[in-house]
Amino acid sequence: MPVETVQTPAPGAITEEAERFQTGEVMTVAGGHFVHDSFSAFLSPLLPLIQERLGTSYAATGGLSIFLQLPSLLNPFLGYAADRISLRYFIILAPGITATLSSSLGLVHSYFALALILLAAGVSVAAFHAPAPAMIGRISGKRVGTGMSIFMASGELGRTVGPLLVSSAVIWWGLEGIWRLAILGWICSAVIYWRLRNVSARPVHAGGNLAALWPQVRRVYPALLWILATKAYMAVCLTTYLPIFMSDTKNASLWLAAAALTVLEAAGVVGALATGTYSDKLGRKRVLAVLYIVAPFVLFGFLAAPEPLLFPLLLALGLVAISPTPVMMALVQDYFPQNRALANGIFLTANFLTRALAIWVVGWLADSFGLQTAYLWSGVIGLTTVVGVWALPKGAGVEG
Repeated sequence: MPVETVQTPAPGAITEEAERFQTGEVMTVAGGHFVHDSFSAFLSPLLPLIQERLGTSYAATGGLSIFLQLPSLLNPFLGYAADRISLRYFIILAPGITATLSSSLGLVHSYFALALILLAAGVSVAAFHAPAPAMIGRISGKRVGTGMSIFMASGELGRTVGPLLVSSAVIWWGLEGIWRLAILGWICSAVIYWRLRNVSARPVHAGGNLAALWPQVRRVYPALLWILATKAYMAVCLTTYLPIFMSDTKNASLWLAAAALTVLEAAGVVGALATGTYSDKLGRKRVLAVLYIVAPFVLFGFLAAPEPLLFPLLLALGLVAISPTPVMMALVQDYFPQNRALANGIFLTANFLTRALAIWVVGWLADSFGLQTAYLWSGVIGLTTVVGVWALPKGAGVEG
């Protein structure tokens, strides 16, 4: 993907641009996030069919999502580059590439081939998500939390639509026929090119290097790592394993299992819009503390609830368990204003490593003791997440 250097504008222009919320550009990047994440959300609803086709265990089936996330290890390098040159073409091309690869999952019949396709898709996902938040931070002015809420809510909306889109495509064309959906991603890439071809993805105030960044990393990331490591178990239960949980534990059909994921993500859209915006006013730590205290108890209620209450509780889980993501992303932007893309890349890599471990642990628990038990222990671990929130150091926008 081509990259281009960016000339530094005059100081007055930087100040004016840094303070203005650029609504059109924010909505364009958010729209790209919606389409991109619609396709990157194809895997989870297809896992019951893939498990049936390949005859794999819970751990091996859920582990396919690790291949999709493995290229997240590239995020620090992509972020380092994005703080110095504009990677707008990564943002422009990623929706089309991710759509093509995700729509090809039904064309292969071996675990190895699926892993290769998911690895390639993961590179495209990483190429989009490393520079895009930095671009949002640049074009949101002083309203970074609001911009990040819109950006993350659009991704949640994409993950809401994606499961229904792919499950409907399976019903219409069969698993092998979902490749027809790829054209939607390329239409999105064309629109983003038309809208963003002259907009830089590089932060306005970029500078420093990894050595200069390291003291702040040491100060902030221990608490962030604790949060990521403890929340990951609930996250994979509610995303990666939810369709399988609904299919195997609740005897739901493929469409109903996908609908459960859609309900969760739809509530996450509302939660994402609210939490990032409120965190601009109330402080990131206060909002995170409330969400991470409430979410495990809602999960416990979901596990114990009778069938009529499952979907209402999924709505509640979406509001409290999915919605902290934009606040976390805004938090990283607050702590590292001069190296937003690099700090975001480190954050995404840490998120991948903790999530990959959680996927394997939850899968092992499910294979050994059942999915219900795996979900229960994930909620117990989630209760400790708030300790990391309390340990976050003070910073602008963090305390409120």
